[in-house]
Amino acid sequence: MHADTAEPSTRTTSGSATRARILAAANELFYAHGIRATSADRIIEQVGITKVTFYRHFRTKSDLVVAYLEEQAAAERGWLQSVLRPGDPVGSLRELAGGIGSASCSPGFRGCAFINAAAEFSDEEDPVRLTVDAHRQWMLDTFADVAGEAGAKDVTSVARQLMIARDGAMVNGYLGEASSVAGSLGAAFVAIVAEGTAS
Repeated sequence: MHADTAEPSTRTTSGSATRARILAAANELFYAHGIRATSADRIIEQVGITKVTFYRHFRTKSDLVVAYLEEQAAAERGWLQSVLRPGDPVGSLRELAGGIGSASCSPGFRGCAFINAAAEFSDEEDPVRLTVDAHRQWMLDTFADVAGEAGAKDVTSVARQLMIARDGAMVNGYLGEASSVAGSLGAAFVAIVAEGTAS
């Protein structure tokens, strides 16, 4: 009886580990080389599994791309929520700016994974684009919450401006230093919110 229950558990654990290895390889290769430029065969080779094993976990490459982006989204949401300071919207924006500045100037940084994915998938109904759009909507909603906490009159407009500043800072990260990007973004964030509360 005990042996019968142990075998599926072992298989499940092994399956979860394999899935995690596939996602880790996809994360590395998709981000460094682009999604369309990275074939399923290349991921299979890097992980050291068979095609049958790969397709057991992900029926299509598109399924893998969606899973990769969902994993990225979960990590970004966790970080973003960890730096927000309830009751201190300016403090929240400065923390966000500092983190974005550090990330965008770190070695190997190649831009926002979601913007990169959107650039490769033009069909707005593609599951990849839907995943990108869902995460970016969550970010907009979070910016809107911070703007509302600061007393902005049009939180939607302010949230969009904050998102544009965030996107621009991540692109600018290739060219600047972390402290410079963080300082500029922090100032932009605070100015956007201040204008939104005054208008």
